[in-house]
Amino acid sequence: MSSGKKTFSGISFSNGIGSSSLLVTFIILCLVSFATLSIVSANADYKLSGKVLERTTAYYEASGQAEVRLSALQQTLEEAYASCDSEEAYFAQTGHEASWQFPISDLQTLDVRVEILYPSEQGDPFYRILSWQVTLTGNYEYEGTIEFLEP
Repeated sequence: MSSGKKTFSGISFSNGIGSSSLLVTFIILCLVSFATLSIVSANADYKLSGKVLERTTAYYEASGQAEVRLSALQQTLEEAYASCDSEEAYFAQTGHEASWQFPISDLQTLDVRVEILYPSEQGDPFYRILSWQVTLTGNYEYEGTIEFLEP
């Protein structure tokens, strides 16, 4: 009877009793590595989504403040239109443009600029939005640098 080992040039080989254990160990190691990478990636995505939520909420709060300001401007312009008898008197009271800045964060503001219009007919608009944009108000300080190779 044979003991299950074969010998070639002094090297002993087994029938594969330990190779399946090595394969299972390798597969478990791979699964643990992928699970760790998945957890790290999910945590990074969670932190990023929190930052996006804060920024989006701040933008829409600033946008809401701008809408309230435009509503107040609409009422003011309607009252000025009703009280003035000419286009010159209307623009003397209201001006030709209005602009506001609403803070979003320490580094960003929502800039809104409108042109005041004189309605020629009932139902015409009193203003036209010229710009509605987010602008940077400061310099961003990067937390780290990336080292590049010198050419």
